[in-house]
Amino acid sequence: MPGIAWFFVVLVLLCLPGQDIPSVNWLSKIFFDKWVHTGIFGLLALLFMMPFAFSSMENKEKLQYFIRIAIATSLWGLTTEFIQKYWIPGRSFDLFDWAADSLGAFTAFIFCIKKYT
Repeated sequence: MPGIAWFFVVLVLLCLPGQDIPSVNWLSKIFFDKWVHTGIFGLLALLFMMPFAFSSMENKEKLQYFIRIAIATSLWGLTTEFIQKYWIPGRSFDLFDWAADSLGAFTAFIFCIKKYT
C-alpha cells in the first residue's frame, strides 16, 4: 500500500502546473529539482521493492523483482516527462529530470541488492 499511495502523490506533484511551483534562484544553482526527482523516484522504487525484500523468496527471485521494479520506475519517470510536455501547462520535457528519476530507481535497486540479497 505505501508504494501505491506514494505513486499517486508523485503523480499529483508532477502534474502541478508550472506557475504553481515556487522558483528560488539559488536552488537552481545546486540543481535542487534534480535531487528532488532522484529522491521521489528512489522512494517510489524502494517502497515497491520492500515487500519483496522482506519476503521469504530466494535471493535470485528477489533480484528479478528488484530489476523489474527499477526498470518500471525509470519508465514511469519517462512517461511523466511526456505527460508534462503534452498535458500540463507551464511544464516541459526534461531529459535530465528523467535521468534523475532513473538514478533514484537505480539507487533503490543497489540499496536493496546490498541489504536484502
